[in-house]
Amino acid sequence: MEFELSAAQQKVREAARSFTEEEIIPFARENDAAEHFPRETVRRMGERGLLGGTVPKAYGGGELDWISDGLILEEIGRGCSSIRTTVSVQVSLVEQVIFTWGSETQRRAYLPGLCRGEILGCFALTEPGAGSDAAGIGAVATPHGDGWLLNGTKNWITNGGAADIAIVFARTGAASGTRGVSAFIVDTKTPGFSSLEIRGKLGLRASNTAALTFRDCFIPGDALLGEPGDGLKIALSALDNGRYGVAAGCVGIIQGCVDACVAHAGRRRQFGRPIASFQLVQDMIARMAVDLAAARLLVYRAGELKDRGKANTLETSMAKYFASEAAVRAATDAIQVHGAYGYSNAHPVERYLRDAKVTTIYEGTSQIQKLIIGEHLLGVKAFV
Repeated sequence: MEFELSAAQQKVREAARSFTEEEIIPFARENDAAEHFPRETVRRMGERGLLGGTVPKAYGGGELDWISDGLILEEIGRGCSSIRTTVSVQVSLVEQVIFTWGSETQRRAYLPGLCRGEILGCFALTEPGAGSDAAGIGAVATPHGDGWLLNGTKNWITNGGAADIAIVFARTGAASGTRGVSAFIVDTKTPGFSSLEIRGKLGLRASNTAALTFRDCFIPGDALLGEPGDGLKIALSALDNGRYGVAAGCVGIIQGCVDACVAHAGRRRQFGRPIASFQLVQDMIARMAVDLAAARLLVYRAGELKDRGKANTLETSMAKYFASEAAVRAATDAIQVHGAYGYSNAHPVERYLRDAKVTTIYEGTSQIQKLIIGEHLLGVKAFV
């Protein structure tokens, strides 16, 4: 069992760290305050080779291993979770879905532009009435000529208002539940498509989030991903990748909290000495450090299984559940270490807390992760 990163993995981490320090951290506070989505930053990430993920080089990708992909998301998450969220969707969901389920024509048409950051994608599964219950989606695609007419609404879609293409899930058959749902690649310039940006979020303010509406959108037949009825199978397989990306990003949040607290505790003096010497301050920072080590190892374990092509749903859910909850704990304690200063945006820790909270909700809530873990251990579904 190897616990050291390879030279290639260290090189990837350094590239992501350098980009984060130069291009993300200096602007994170302002982008958050203005709720500004920095589209050009994402494009520059593509130019620097940070959006190719595990996609093969033949399609313009980085052909990275999954641990390297996680290292990129960890470093970006340390700098700005809003941008990490955008990248997670682009790489872990959109690119991976097209590579895994798309035809050769679809791969050639979309993957090079996605990996270069020239095309931005979104993953449109969630609806106003279907969140954790992904099988309950109501969007419908009905046969029409040599294609489909798409009608319905999606909600809380990351990148939705800025995307060039959308992976859209819609019901195409009469069967209920997990059957009868299909997936499509939809050009967002299609007549009948519209988006409404969601603002006023607690966190991820620099991430573009939108509600999408489809009114008689004609989708050509060759936009179908996989076979009719494969939709939920595609979505659930993609969520293993998305949850891995969230977990890796949460490791970055915890690392940011540790770094900020160590620096602040060494500078801040009370009662004539640095607060770093106070036992209860050390207690909070020590807990963060332990959570950081545990979360990172859980992410690496999931990544290692993915690299070997092994089943990893259980390990990925464990990583996502633990890392997201640990990120909230770390950010809460980080504000406490900073005292009143931590309550303002003069320090990044208040943004860490606001951004961390949603990681316990999207890509499957913490409660859903526990049900997935429970089912694997007990062999019994909580829902039928």
